[in-house]
Amino acid sequence: QVELVESGGDSVQAGGSLRLSCSVSGDTVSNFCMAWFRQVPGKEREGVAAILPSAPDTFYGYYSDSTKGRFSIGEDNDKNMLTLHMNRLKVEDTAMYYCAAARSRSLCTRINGASGTDFPYWGQGTQVTVSS
Repeated sequence: QVELVESGGDSVQAGGSLRLSCSVSGDTVSNFCMAWFRQVPGKEREGVAAILPSAPDTFYGYYSDSTKGRFSIGEDNDKNMLTLHMNRLKVEDTAMYYCAAARSRSLCTRINGASGTDFPYWGQGTQVTVSS
């Protein structure tokens, strides 16, 4: 049973930074395409970033057009954890952020514009609120 638990959501001012974490149990993060999604009430869920191991201790990150250059996704294999460093936050980044996992590696490369329907494993979400 794969379980994902997010943490780190908070309220910050525009221009600030936050670090989200996702603890994974039941399997190893390196066995999955790991991703972050976000959703605002009344809007479709959208892919934020995804990470795929390409070699031992080597990973490749994929980003949506709206987060590229500001967000950085990472993995901590020792802690079996996924992270998301969010910098230069904007009001429009306000959303519930979800950690997701899928065994299909190709899903990572299509994170931009993805809604996550093909991801079978999800966390409960952590709220990020950015104020002006």
